[in-house]
Amino acid sequence: MVQPGFGETLPTAILLMGPTASGKTDLAIELCERLGCELISVDSAMVYRGMDIGTAKPSAEEQARAPHRLIDIRDPAEPYSAVEFRNDALAHINEIAARGRIPLLAGGTMLYFRVLTRGVAEMPAAQPEIRQALADLQAERGSAGLHAELARVDPESAARLHPNDPQRLLRALEVFRATGRPMGEHWRAQVPPALPFRPLNIGLVPGDRRVLHERIARRFDSMLAAGFVDEVQALRARGDLHAELPSIRSVGYRQFWQGLDQGLGLDAMREQGIVATRQLAKRQMTWLRGWPECYTIDALSSDILTQALKIVRDNGT
Repeated sequence: MVQPGFGETLPTAILLMGPTASGKTDLAIELCERLGCELISVDSAMVYRGMDIGTAKPSAEEQARAPHRLIDIRDPAEPYSAVEFRNDALAHINEIAARGRIPLLAGGTMLYFRVLTRGVAEMPAAQPEIRQALADLQAERGSAGLHAELARVDPESAARLHPNDPQRLLRALEVFRATGRPMGEHWRAQVPPALPFRPLNIGLVPGDRRVLHERIARRFDSMLAAGFVDEVQALRARGDLHAELPSIRSVGYRQFWQGLDQGLGLDAMREQGIVATRQLAKRQMTWLRGWPECYTIDALSSDILTQALKIVRDNGT
């Protein structure tokens, strides 16, 4: 991650990672208040304006306690890439560190964390014949068939990709068919770029998955009570958004958008949304298990702030 010989002279940035509903926002705000950190959001859905309830975006009170950078920076019709996030995040990290403050990056979009710390891996360019063969496979077997094929040839990528994410499934299969190597091998073979900061990785991981599932269900019900269906309806009413946009593919929004298209009832959409959020949490924890040099804290502990502060102190921050 950090080039040898530079670690001692670089400012530290805290990277607080974890699955959805694990308590990252609460801990991040408390760390900001105790350590004088400045917070950068690492969430691929919170970047979009008008998507507040379904993303569990920080409230006005939480924003007053600890302003979050990189939220509400895009219209939902405008895609935002991991590369754009990296450029934006590095600019904020440099600006915060230049003022002698500690950058704290908190969120659950693990791809953003990886691209930030490891750069973008060199992958083969799109090949029309491979793309057509995979398009034929998708037409014949659907996204589930793509996921099954990926699980056969590249189980590592299949474990972290959603079965209903055809764009990323197609790309992972394309890389394998073009090179004979799974995507993870390409990432591991990449030489990480020199970073202008020393990352201190902290993972907030619930020790009991059943409790996390209960938290997810409770939070989803809270979002419904706060008007999530109305929020999705307002996005649909704009007329310029559609189900294939990255914003609308976000967990929760995708299920309710499709459910409204299909005429499903609220109970059915709620169940689909909760299941999809649990699957997201599972994929996030899969990423975390393979994250190098990461201090983990049980999100269900009663003293997570104390543990996090000790990790920071022990690392000389």
